[in-house]
Amino acid sequence: MGARHQVRIEITYHQRLPGGGADEIDYDAKILAISAAAEMAGMHPQTLRQYDRLGLVEPARTPGGGRRYSVRDVTRLREIQRLSQDEGVNLAGIKRIMDLEREVQAVRAEAGAAVEELARELQRARAQLADLQAMAGPFGRSTDIVLWRGEQR
Repeated sequence: MGARHQVRIEITYHQRLPGGGADEIDYDAKILAISAAAEMAGMHPQTLRQYDRLGLVEPARTPGGGRRYSVRDVTRLREIQRLSQDEGVNLAGIKRIMDLEREVQAVRAEAGAAVEELARELQRARAQLADLQAMAGPFGRSTDIVLWRGEQR
């Protein structure tokens, strides 16, 4: 039999940023054929097909029906493999874990947006308070304590 060669595949996909900025690697670009993704993940292509059917990964489809994976998908495939082999989690459990992770990410994003909106609202309220204090000017109510001694007889 022939000697088995180990091949390392490195793929980077650059996306040009608007405004002529520097390139940025797009980890979500669905550019990897199933054979390349399987090689990078250390799996058989049939395993990727099974994971697609189970909804563990969601590759894009070419017009001819071929699957295309992203670098982020390959990372996900490696995590599925780790959970399965190292942690002993079955595929249904892995799907549930990943669904929960997506939910947590969505909740974090929503909470982050809410915190930002509250910070903007607080800033607006402080600006309004400063405007009102400026409008009150010298006629504003004083909180100074004055010691009054009436006439002494």
